Amino acid sequence: MRHFFLYIVLFVTFAVAGQSEQLAKNYAQQGQYEKALSIYQKLYDKNPGRINYLLGVVESHQQLEQFDKAENILKKRIEQVPYNAQLLVELGHHYDLLDNPEQANSYYDKAIEAYQNHDANHAYSLAQTFEKYSLLDQAALIYEKGMQDNPRANFNVQLAKIYGEQGKLEKMFDSYLSLLQLQPNYVNIVQRNFNDYIEEDPTHEANIVFRKLLIKRLQQNPDILYNEMLSWLFIQQKEFKKAFVHEKAIYKRDDQGPQGIIDLARIAIAEKDIKSATEILNYILETSASKDMKLTAHKIILKAKVDNANKKEYKTIVTQYNTVFEEYGKSRETIGLQVDYAHFLAFNMDRKQEAIRFLKDLVDRERLSRFQSSRVKMKIADILVLDQKFNQALIYYTQVQNALKNNFLAQDARFKVAKTSYYKGDFTWAQTQLDVLKSSTSQLIANDAMELSLIISDNSLEDSTQTALKIFAKADLLSFQNKIEEAIITYEKILTQHKGEKIEDEAFLRQAKLFEKEKQYEKAKVNYLKIIEFYGDDILADDAYYWLAELYVNELGEPEKAKELYEKIIFNHADSIYFVDSRKKYRTLRGDAIN
Repeated sequence: MRHFFLYIVLFVTFAVAGQSEQLAKNYAQQGQYEKALSIYQKLYDKNPGRINYLLGVVESHQQLEQFDKAENILKKRIEQVPYNAQLLVELGHHYDLLDNPEQANSYYDKAIEAYQNHDANHAYSLAQTFEKYSLLDQAALIYEKGMQDNPRANFNVQLAKIYGEQGKLEKMFDSYLSLLQLQPNYVNIVQRNFNDYIEEDPTHEANIVFRKLLIKRLQQNPDILYNEMLSWLFIQQKEFKKAFVHEKAIYKRDDQGPQGIIDLARIAIAEKDIKSATEILNYILETSASKDMKLTAHKIILKAKVDNANKKEYKTIVTQYNTVFEEYGKSRETIGLQVDYAHFLAFNMDRKQEAIRFLKDLVDRERLSRFQSSRVKMKIADILVLDQKFNQALIYYTQVQNALKNNFLAQDARFKVAKTSYYKGDFTWAQTQLDVLKSSTSQLIANDAMELSLIISDNSLEDSTQTALKIFAKADLLSFQNKIEEAIITYEKILTQHKGEKIEDEAFLRQAKLFEKEKQYEKAKVNYLKIIEFYGDDILADDAYYWLAELYVNELGEPEKAKELYEKIIFNHADSIYFVDSRKKYRTLRGDAIN
């Protein structure tokens, strides 16, 4: 029982001390150093062995410019423990505050000497103390010595960050690579850090240093890690064929299959490099890859061709699809290809009825799983919306919802129910579905639902007849049907007949994106500028800044104007989804050097 009460007393004592220390810290953060000092002094008097209490007292005296008292406390403690390297750094920092760099450096040197001779087990805490006062050279030295003294110590992350701040690029990259050799699961974190230095330009200093280091390491030790990093680097530089060389090397040495090559092709397609993507995927078709992988390669190639084809190429694409079907059959194994083919027939070639018959025949002919059947029904419904047969489409979307319940595809079907109801002017039912989807487990669907919900609610409150909203929904439908010119004209009705209403900025944005699609870049620019001029404080301002900047860079050849717009997002729209991208592109346009 006595032990129990002793335990309770100790627990309460520690809890009270912890609360007091936190209160002292709060006072210090608020600049109330007299109050902080009073608490720290009481804690230190009761526990003179606690270095954090001592440092709290010292810092409070320093901030109150009571330098003699701070110095006496440090010196007295150092007399008691002369080889405590951390305290020597603190005294050195004290002299830095007094603008006495010679005295400060002498104590920093003594701290390093104390570490070497007496304190070798405390490399991390000593280096952290140096870092606290931005003494990077000394911190790096201690981390380096710590790893030499203890082969099991791993300070590569800390060293890499210091080297980066010092502009020692090769040492920084080298430390990160050493970390990855020990802990490969850190790869995503490391690559995010690399993004602060690596640019799209292959002649950028950091890119050159990193590439040379990787090649040097690869020659000394053919570790697959270096192939992976080189592939990653070339992808950042959009040199997909060079990345492909390393992905092939990984594929030949790794047992995990050609997924990396497939992923590389997808990235190349996203960057509109169809030629490189086709070459990459043809390699899959020529190897002994599995049937599934080859079908995936065919699917990606054909979809990319569809997305980038003109009408003259449609006949060739039909032939290519049928060639694949002849080789692999129209079975459960090729459902993805068949759904894509039906989409191509309906949305590109305007053969809607043929596409629906093709898909219905697939459902009737094959014994499909619930998920496979739902994928096919979703596409049938999409084509029915395209054909403005809304009620039939709603039946199919609802069947998918009921078949899969909480699956992602069911949530997508619910969103399409809302979108279809919106197209047909049933805004109340659309809003009901969207309210459910705002908490969707899919962030993409939740965001889309929120956006459409706001469009409906904002423009129903202002106009009870929903006249402008009906025109806007009609324009959105025409855009979905790929009737671009008609959609542009319909958005224009809002801009002329409903000038100044809430929906105007949305119409400007939607129309601008269609102008871009039609390569009418000057008209798109005018729309973006109008959003900035008239709606600069509203929710679409960052969209207008970003897409106008992209237009200036990629189509209008005015990078200086783009730089100004990226800068506005960085300083005025820190919560924008375009913030990270804008910061990187701004740095590239400004030609930032690595410090």
